[in-house]
Amino acid sequence: MISTLRDSLRQDAGIAEFASESIVIIDLEGSIRYWNPAAERLFGWPGLAVGGAPVADISAAPEDEVRAWSQLLQEGVWEGQIRRLTRDGEVRVVEARRRLRHDEAGIPCDVVEYAHLAQGANGEEIPDRSAPDVAMAASWEIDLTSAAEILDRIRSQSRTSGGDDRGDLCRRLLEAARIVDVNERTARLVGGNRGRELMKGQSVASFWPVASRAILAELIVQAFLDSEGKRFHRWLASDGILREPLVTIWRAGADRPGHLFITVNGTADDDRSYLFLRASEARYRKLVHYMPVALWQVDASHMGKIYADLRSRGVTDFGKYLDDHPELVGLAASSVPVTDVNRSAIELMGGKDAQDLIGPAGYLFTESPECLRRVMIGRFSGDRNYSELMKLRTLDGRVLDVRFSVTYPEPLVELDTTIFSLEDMTERLQMETQLRQIQADFSHAARIATLGELTSSIAHEVNQPLAAIMTNAETSLRWLARAEPDIGKVRQLTARIAASARRADNIVQRIRSMAIKQSPDPVTLELNEVVRESLLFVQNEIEQRGIRVTTTYSRDLPTVVGDRIQLQQVIVNLIINAVHAVEGLDETEREILVVTGVEGGSATFTLKDNGPGIAPEHLGRIFDGFFTTKPQGMGIGLAICQSIVTAHGGAVSASNRTGGGAQFRVTLPRARSLT
Repeated sequence: MISTLRDSLRQDAGIAEFASESIVIIDLEGSIRYWNPAAERLFGWPGLAVGGAPVADISAAPEDEVRAWSQLLQEGVWEGQIRRLTRDGEVRVVEARRRLRHDEAGIPCDVVEYAHLAQGANGEEIPDRSAPDVAMAASWEIDLTSAAEILDRIRSQSRTSGGDDRGDLCRRLLEAARIVDVNERTARLVGGNRGRELMKGQSVASFWPVASRAILAELIVQAFLDSEGKRFHRWLASDGILREPLVTIWRAGADRPGHLFITVNGTADDDRSYLFLRASEARYRKLVHYMPVALWQVDASHMGKIYADLRSRGVTDFGKYLDDHPELVGLAASSVPVTDVNRSAIELMGGKDAQDLIGPAGYLFTESPECLRRVMIGRFSGDRNYSELMKLRTLDGRVLDVRFSVTYPEPLVELDTTIFSLEDMTERLQMETQLRQIQADFSHAARIATLGELTSSIAHEVNQPLAAIMTNAETSLRWLARAEPDIGKVRQLTARIAASARRADNIVQRIRSMAIKQSPDPVTLELNEVVRESLLFVQNEIEQRGIRVTTTYSRDLPTVVGDRIQLQQVIVNLIINAVHAVEGLDETEREILVVTGVEGGSATFTLKDNGPGIAPEHLGRIFDGFFTTKPQGMGIGLAICQSIVTAHGGAVSASNRTGGGAQFRVTLPRARSLT
């Protein structure tokens, strides 16, 4: 036997819950520690009400109880009749057997009492119902300490026979009343999948059926204002949960000030068996518990009422309302409770068990407070779900990148259950960052390779302004060497030198920007301008090969958002490929067409050549990495072009022209925002 009483009780209760005989466990001081459903049926007392109370307090003959207890402690066993008070004050005579139990060390630890109705000793027979779901009362213990002010106002109204706001006070009373404990039947009937532990500490209004809340509030007032501890009864209409339920309410003892007990007797309105319901619930909870996605269940019912009130007052722009009333976000963070979590949520947060995560849901948004605001706006707007990437601080201090998703309840019901799911994206985002870095490295390597191919063009471009500088400088010196220097001519030549120097500098800067390694810098761009700058890079290659380039620029081209250097790299690479494609033709036939245009609101760049085209078997692989048809090619140029265009939200395609040659088409979306 386990020495700890609490562990022992847990072990005993598993079978005792289904026993048809009354089973009561009493500690050595005579206080009740366990009271099974059969004891509830036999004596009418819910286990919540008698737990911790001296067994002598409910004895109709306390002196007989003292003698029986003395004999039990001396001999270890006792059998006989006992007279016990029922919840309604009647006397019930039962046949009882008591045994003294010992722990592993042989030390007495508690007493187990078995009892059944004594034949012929009572005026009525109690049917033997082995299914506790049918006969066992749904029991509540509630705490009204925080509702003292509301009760005082109701008492004051009762004395004056006035008060039009009594209905509102009764509503507030149930919202202020807190659940201390409930039994399993209560949790099963109205708690959904939350369970007893997760109902504790929550508002009674969150679980009591709406139709009978006013009646419950009136009974609470009657019982709380009664100084004699009477029991108050009330039949309720069937509510879809129980058929013809009978509610009984009374004040707890002096050891529990401000507490009330409530029992509800009635047959469940669901014809399925208790065992079926429990098995179904167990399957559901097991499924959720072992899901690999971290799940939070939260109760946002009171926020739903706030939203409904705001809508009734004409609020439509909830985002603006939150700007003016930021305290509402703080209220949600501190008052919307997490009612359940699964195993993955505990592991993600670095907790020990579910209780570490039960409480106000605000801890989920400490690193991303704006996320909670957007979640609230989505709920107010009637969305079915919402998702975003956010930062999450765990219980052990880690900061994770997570995909946060929320599923809002539909339709809105009194038990307003909202589901949060969080997926750890930290490693994935790190891998994506590394992948982008690798792509950037390849892109940079491809640009350097392209510049290597353009060495002769670069040299030619730079030599032109340098030659002009040298010629103008020598001419200036000759004019200055004359007996009468022509200052005006020298000034003109010096201006030409400065202009040629600026041109050389622009060439060097353009080449340098293409060569350096830097992070993408998205800005608003004119695609026509990007194309013209790109043509400058390959101008000498085109001229040396005698290629005719025809350009057509659209005047209505929308602006795009992108990195200038990366887009230049795409266009230069496509043009160089076209140059290589046509250089095998006669010089008089070499032709490249460059066209910009608009398609569906997007900007397009189209490059056409009259070369041999793309082999049909290669069309599907043309953008694959390391695929090339050139003997010395690396096969990364077009793959990088595609990755750059895709990163800009666009698309690139390749096809063969009807009259011969190849065509490449780049589509880039219209600029909207840089944020």
